[in-house]
Amino acid sequence: MSVQIIGLIAIGIMFVLLALRTPVAFAMLIVGFGGMWYLNGMRSAGAVLITEGFGTVTNYSLIVVPMFVLLGNVASAAGFSRGLYDAAYAWVGWLRGGLASASVIGCAAFSAVSGSSVATAVTIGKVALPEMKRLGYSASLSTGAIAAGGTLGFLIPPSTGFVIYAILTEESIGRLFMAGILPGLLMMAMFMATVGIVTWLDPTSGPRGEPMSLARRFASLARALPMIAVIVISIGGIYLGVFTPVEASGIGAALVIILAVASRAITWGRFLEAVMETTRTSAMLYMIVIGANVLNPFLAVTHIPDLLGTALLGLGPYGTLAVIILAYIVLGMFLDGLSMLVVTIPIVYPAIVAAGFDSIWFGVVAVIVIEMGMITPPVGLNVFVIKGVARDVPLATIFKGVMPFLIAMIVCLLLIIAFPQIALVIPNSMFG
Repeated sequence: MSVQIIGLIAIGIMFVLLALRTPVAFAMLIVGFGGMWYLNGMRSAGAVLITEGFGTVTNYSLIVVPMFVLLGNVASAAGFSRGLYDAAYAWVGWLRGGLASASVIGCAAFSAVSGSSVATAVTIGKVALPEMKRLGYSASLSTGAIAAGGTLGFLIPPSTGFVIYAILTEESIGRLFMAGILPGLLMMAMFMATVGIVTWLDPTSGPRGEPMSLARRFASLARALPMIAVIVISIGGIYLGVFTPVEASGIGAALVIILAVASRAITWGRFLEAVMETTRTSAMLYMIVIGANVLNPFLAVTHIPDLLGTALLGLGPYGTLAVIILAYIVLGMFLDGLSMLVVTIPIVYPAIVAAGFDSIWFGVVAVIVIEMGMITPPVGLNVFVIKGVARDVPLATIFKGVMPFLIAMIVCLLLIIAFPQIALVIPNSMFG
């Protein structure tokens, strides 16, 4: 039996394990370790497991993950997300569907501190959904806007997805963070335009809010200013080259903790809870990276990525891209975003590079397609997250509500494919 056939069988076993609800980290560990054991013996498999495990937990770049996760958890526990949401509502609430648009802006702002789609959807959902229900918003628009807005946590830096992509492909985390800024803002604007279109077609789905005076608008902005300052310092510091992404994550986390303590916005118990949640999330992400790093050497030995690259090259660059995006859309119906990223990138990345595409640009494209999977049935992780917050809203209603936003994401994706500079202008201006 050839190594290629063994590799394909192993990938099939991995998908079976995932279908049986095996955690993605352990599915990759089992297949990677077992495959190396079968092909090269226990000594080789053990060496890969030890070296990759040690190399991952001592990887300096990965410190970004626990620090930004801690930043987001402390900000959420301290209630800073409410200030961001209130400031957004003060400025756009007077528009038709303004509360939904404010929720989208709140998601975008909180994404810049949390780096997590799920955390963003839960945090803003708890604040915004009761208000939208009170003001008579349709359940489909209110839940759809927050489920879609939450996906911005995977695109707007500091994105966990970009960190994992950078580790798997050995790309620059800083370049990827910068590449996500304009696409993230574009996606936010398109979601707001979608709210406008939905409420124009059905004015009862999202009534206008009460207009606020300029003084009240600036007052609400002033209350959110400390959190906005943390975002500007963290992301702006990376852009200006003042500090690295790792340093930015540590500085951002420290500033949020100082703000929370100084303003007495967080109790000792809630702070410990935020630290424990950070530990659990970070351990899960580290295990996923270890699993991917154990699987990668096995895939290299089987030549599956090279085989796939050769097969796709016959389709031409954009044919290759179309097949990969289509595969991502199908996988997104069954796998959560992070699982899809770590399972597929080692396989498709060589094909993308061979086709001549910019790897930073593809990181943005991959993350957007994975975002789409977060709101598509039957898995739609963000939809289930919002269902947990809005227990009285049927799943079918939430899925119906996200459909217009899914169309907006597809349009945004096509724009970034047609105009790659949307993603590349900032990182290219920074790094040359």
